[in-house]
Order: sequence, then structure tokens, then C-alpha cells
Amino acid sequence: MIEYIQTALDRAKYEIIEDEEEPYYGEIPELEGIWATSTSLEECRQNLEEIIEE
Repeated sequence: MIEYIQTALDRAKYEIIEDEEEPYYGEIPELEGIWATSTSLEECRQNLEEIIEE
């Protein structure tokens, strides 16, 4: 399971959306509906990881 999560996170795409309360947006294109936002890139990555684990 850990390898699957790490592989998915390696494929994540991130962008910064200006003028948003949580400007960091991340998604994993191969996993439909898996996305997260946050105030920092690291937190966004952690949020994505938690979503994948669920």
C-alpha cells in the first residue's frame, strides 16, 4: 500500500491559484476526483496522501 501511495504522489501535479485562501492545488490525473488544496505545498501533499489512504 505504501508503494502505491508513493507512486501516486510522484505523479501529482501542483499549481498555485492566485488570490485564493488556500492557493496550493494538487491533483493526481490518473485518479479521477483526487485533489486537495492548502496554504502550503507540503500540506497540500499531505492532504493528497490522506485522501489516497481513505
